[in-house]
Amino acid sequence: MTIRRERKSFPSSLYNMQKETIIQAVEEKMEQLLAEHPNHFLVEVRVKPTNNIKVFIDADEGVNLSVLIDYNRKLYKILEADGMFPDGDFSLEVSSPGLDEPLKLRRQYTKNLGRFVEVTLNDSTKKEGKLIEAAEDGIIVETETGKGKKKEVKQESVLFSDIKTTKIQVKF
Repeated sequence: MTIRRERKSFPSSLYNMQKETIIQAVEEKMEQLLAEHPNHFLVEVRVKPTNNIKVFIDADEGVNLSVLIDYNRKLYKILEADGMFPDGDFSLEVSSPGLDEPLKLRRQYTKNLGRFVEVTLNDSTKKEGKLIEAAEDGIIVETETGKGKKKEVKQESVLFSDIKTTKIQVKF
């Protein structure tokens, strides 16, 4: 789900504010809005050179479209009022991370316990299986090999420091 507000014009610079400074400022403003809803959390803020700001929000039990619309409106008003961008020269998208977005926070791993994941390790090897635990330092994935009588179920621990990306897999 994505809620988008269009920019008023398309500049090519970030108005003397560095990308990291903008990200940090948007994160702080978003965290203030999220403080009212402890089950909602900020996953990531991205800024493109065209001043397109993308904010990814998640919740322990999912986030619906009306909540995203509300956050988008409130954050847009705050950014306009603060004058971070001359002439309101920015666009804002507030979205929940979709299935194409990798898990980034331990809280996302916890939320997705019981789901199938594809874990790509730093050495580019992949593990696919059911996410059964998310601890402070890593996860446990239950993998299956073989079929029938030769079927083998294993639980593999993976440290967060060894994970390049983890994506949710949809199984039917």
